[in-house]
Amino acid sequence: MQKERQQRAKEEQVIVLDFLKNGYASDSRPFHQKEPIIQVIGKSNFVLLELVAKQGKNFKPHDEVYIGDDERPDIVYIKGALPTNKLTQTAKRELNFIVEKLVTDNEEKYIQFYNNSGPISLRSHQLELLPGIGKKHTREILEQRSIEPFNSFDEIKERVKAVPNPKKAIIDRILQELDDKDRYKLFVRV
Repeated sequence: MQKERQQRAKEEQVIVLDFLKNGYASDSRPFHQKEPIIQVIGKSNFVLLELVAKQGKNFKPHDEVYIGDDERPDIVYIKGALPTNKLTQTAKRELNFIVEKLVTDNEEKYIQFYNNSGPISLRSHQLELLPGIGKKHTREILEQRSIEPFNSFDEIKERVKAVPNPKKAIIDRILQELDDKDRYKLFVRV
């Protein structure tokens, strides 16, 4: 029996963090051999990728680009995964705004995390992995969601007074996972 390989997270749509029309400044190849590079983040799994753009195409931060299995009108190929330490200053600056927008636009998905998250072990819970949420907050969230599921970030703030900002906790967690600061991945898939 063959061991199944874990399938990598697949993105259909990505959002531009930065576009380097003339490639990286550190690329020592002659100018005519440099590739136009796009640094992007996936819309559904927050995968950071480096793409090679077709000649003559231009992009700006927050543009959406299709990278699915069908013909890619703007992309020559996907160069590979992009570690956060290789992000340009522009990409680092835009990353926070884009992650916040993705969380805001998909609030229902993250509310379901608050409603359905479970234990990691006998002593810890997935909710405790969110920055600013400890055991006391977790108990309160679990108690409130057992009475009635949450419908919005505002409702979580209202019903669980001690939780400062449930949306920001999700955003901060995603940014931590992108930096690979924790072995547990709740939102970022690679």
